[in-house]
Amino acid sequence: MLLSVRYKFLFVHIAKTAGTSIRSTLERYRRRDPFYLPQFICSRLSHMTGHRICSKLPRHAKVIAAYEILPREFFNCLFKFAFVRNPWDLQVSSFHHLLRERPHLLHGYNDFGDFLRYKLDQDRPYQYHIDTSLELQSDYLVDLHGQVLVDFIGRFESLDEDFSKICRRIGIPTRALAHRRRANDRVDYRSYYDDHTAELVAVRFRQDIEMFDYQFDW
Repeated sequence: MLLSVRYKFLFVHIAKTAGTSIRSTLERYRRRDPFYLPQFICSRLSHMTGHRICSKLPRHAKVIAAYEILPREFFNCLFKFAFVRNPWDLQVSSFHHLLRERPHLLHGYNDFGDFLRYKLDQDRPYQYHIDTSLELQSDYLVDLHGQVLVDFIGRFESLDEDFSKICRRIGIPTRALAHRRRANDRVDYRSYYDDHTAELVAVRFRQDIEMFDYQFDW
């Protein structure tokens, strides 16, 4: 999550939706913020205490956290935005991230289909979160009653166009994203699936698929 008092925006960072690139591009503006230094100190205090004190908004916090923590009048004046991604594509991205950076979490399932069946198995022992891609993207954007709290939902599939809209809305020059962690280790997400694994994602993430109108096109 990225907050700017000067430009009055709140970016809700859903993992694997180009959030690192968006943060990198917007960070230069946040550093001009009169509240940047206090925010930086709070962030360091949180880190030094092992994040045991509530002195910062975590990187991947849901919007409800800011809604509950920030003064309501201030929260309401912020332009709140996030990006979402096709759930089938997101699972492929997540798999390659784990394969590259946290292979021990794959538990020996180095084939995408095998790992996805293991990951989404409701009877799997020790139902811990392997990574944040097990969570619904829509949960990051709503209050406790399911009402959307963000003002704009961009799409990974139209990233540059939607980010340009955000730049205009918050009053900064429209600029190209500083692409970070650009993937070059995969092919089209559809080639990773068969009928069974595609249906697994359709069932598990039905709420996101319906809310954001995504579909799997063979």
